[in-house]
Amino acid sequence: MLGFPLRAGILVGCALGQIGEFSFILSRVGVEYGLFAGDVYQRFLAVTIISMAMTPFMISLAPRLAKTVLRFPLPKLLLSGIYPVAETEAVDRHDHLIIIGFGVNGRNVARAAGIAGIPYAIIEMNPETVRTEQEQGEPIYYGDATQETVLRNANITDARTVVVAINDPTATRRMTEIIRRLNPIVYLIVRTRYLQEMKPLYELGATEVIPEELETSIEIFTRVLMKYLVPRDEIEGLLAEVRADGYEMFRSISRSSPSFSDLKLHLHDIDISTFHVEQGSPLIDKTLGRIGLRELYGVSLVAIDRDSLIVTNPGADTVIHSQDLLYILGTPEKISEAVKIFSSF
Repeated sequence: MLGFPLRAGILVGCALGQIGEFSFILSRVGVEYGLFAGDVYQRFLAVTIISMAMTPFMISLAPRLAKTVLRFPLPKLLLSGIYPVAETEAVDRHDHLIIIGFGVNGRNVARAAGIAGIPYAIIEMNPETVRTEQEQGEPIYYGDATQETVLRNANITDARTVVVAINDPTATRRMTEIIRRLNPIVYLIVRTRYLQEMKPLYELGATEVIPEELETSIEIFTRVLMKYLVPRDEIEGLLAEVRADGYEMFRSISRSSPSFSDLKLHLHDIDISTFHVEQGSPLIDKTLGRIGLRELYGVSLVAIDRDSLIVTNPGADTVIHSQDLLYILGTPEKISEAVKIFSSF
């Protein structure tokens, strides 16, 4: 996007232009060596404090200042920078997916879209990333998606889905508002790190908001339910309801949920543990029938991981080999006893 380097420079300059806290240390050294004479040191401190106090206001005004400056007829070198990204033609796609941000989430979405054969275009602000990915054939374009020109260049009006996957909450809100205005029917998925951003993004027009805080909670909760051997279809049904309800279960003070009253913990007193058969173990070259795990110790061998091959439901004539990884099913108490048995058998 022409003018983006200059805009970025203005934004960075407004954010970093103040005299920072480290200047207090440097100024103190200057006083000790006589570099500050008279009341110069006091004036220096006053200017430092004023500049630090003005920083939040300068940051908030920076986008407007940059937009105003870019309206002037400036030299192309100043607008595009010394090492500009190659100009790209407008996206000639319809019914496509637009991915804004090419971090971990953006890359995964693009990879999935490529596998599924979905046409997509990427908008990214890091010029080095754009250069590298363009060389590898990715349909990636350099620009700031808070600018209508960039979104139109990506053919936002004909897109079916847009995924916003960046870390800047302010820019995310701006993009959401512009995208919804330019394409009222597009399916807009917005990723955010913070729970409090959900409501404003929905109000600005997001179709779905994916909060990382709650998705992390869902992933942890899924692992807990799997540990208690809750059937996978029940887990998936519960998670679908949680997401469809706007994560209300995790956001509400109430600890009750209609779905939880129907959720049963199946075999909650049963556990599955793994044991590695080390070299020299007395179990090596013996069959399960001879070892008698179930009859003597109250545990069952449900699977064996052998050289990355899984042997399921092994029979009594199955021979244990060195380096086998054994999956043992039983109550926690029995498995605790089996640990001693395995080590001393």
